[in-house]
Amino acid sequence: MTKTHFQLVGSLLRPASLLDYKNKIEHRDDIQYPFYDAFPGYQAAEAAAVKDVIAKEKAHGIDVLTDGEYTKSMWHLDFIWGFSGIRRFIADSGYNFRDHDGSDFQTRKDIGIEITAPLSGKNHHFLDIYRQLKAQAGDNDVKLTVWSAAHAFVEFGYIDKLYGPDQVYKTVAELHDGLLGAYKEFLTEYKAAGGEIIQFDDCLWEIFASDNKQSPFSTGNISLQDLADVAVNTNNEIADFGHKLGLKVWTHNCRGNYESRHFAEGSYNTIAQKFLHDQHYDRFFLEWDDDRAGDITALKALEDRPNVEVVLGLLSSKTSTLDDEDRALRLLTQASQILNKDQLYLSHQCGFASCDSGNELSEAQQWAKIDQGQKIAAKFWN
Repeated sequence: MTKTHFQLVGSLLRPASLLDYKNKIEHRDDIQYPFYDAFPGYQAAEAAAVKDVIAKEKAHGIDVLTDGEYTKSMWHLDFIWGFSGIRRFIADSGYNFRDHDGSDFQTRKDIGIEITAPLSGKNHHFLDIYRQLKAQAGDNDVKLTVWSAAHAFVEFGYIDKLYGPDQVYKTVAELHDGLLGAYKEFLTEYKAAGGEIIQFDDCLWEIFASDNKQSPFSTGNISLQDLADVAVNTNNEIADFGHKLGLKVWTHNCRGNYESRHFAEGSYNTIAQKFLHDQHYDRFFLEWDDDRAGDITALKALEDRPNVEVVLGLLSSKTSTLDDEDRALRLLTQASQILNKDQLYLSHQCGFASCDSGNELSEAQQWAKIDQGQKIAAKFWN
């Protein structure tokens, strides 16, 4: 599988050749994913950019390749847009993030979802994305990154409430089954197409952290314990299904990443048993680039799972400067006193462009930070 201990979470800064198209997509909801028909030249520009970024990843020593997520507008919703039975629209507001000064910061608004027919994950555009990536990977492994089923279900079922008497799914249970059925259809066809690694990206866990005062459920009558159980069981149902197909099933967790801003607080210590120990993933990418994550001892929840791999996101994709090497090495050392050193990997806490607009750094600074990650990993593991 992987040959180096530095890993890429997934996304990279989009080039200017794509951003003109991407900006137009963001402000229109009269067009259909994957939007190629709406913009002559877009598909060719995307393919050329993907080819270029794959070559750059190889040149910088990345051994599990992505397409830089150039084929996405956002880290999560493109996957849902690819299901049949989905209508995308521009909502009245975006997601509410924290700005650098602690004030509210609104994201892009094309996040509205309507379910118009029973969901299906068959014949998904992400299969074409995978084939394009695999064809250019050479001897390297590749992965697709998609939205975790639990995060999608909680957002659709408990926040957006996309069920009811006048909707396609009449109950939240029907919505759950329909959504997971679409995920399973996609995974089945992904495996049949040659897929080997699937990574589920998930920003949900920290809403259940007792030290997260920004949880949307911090006030109200929803039982967080019961909802946490639903989330874990949902993710495990999909992970177990992927394992039965023969897939490697990974996950990435962070507290939100939009233009170098974050969404949530919440430490791993308060949720480690349920969201680390009890989830059936083969590899966990974890955000640990600042104090919000809490103490590294949360990894003790995985001490009895020697086959699980942990990618510590000790470096930051949100800053333009190189990271504190001494801090990274110190925390890697501490982690290796809890888990076997060979179980551990190093990464940035998240991708560099979870959405098209990307974080607040240049492409040159991005690759310099990636090169630094490779050097730190080589120093620690060699």
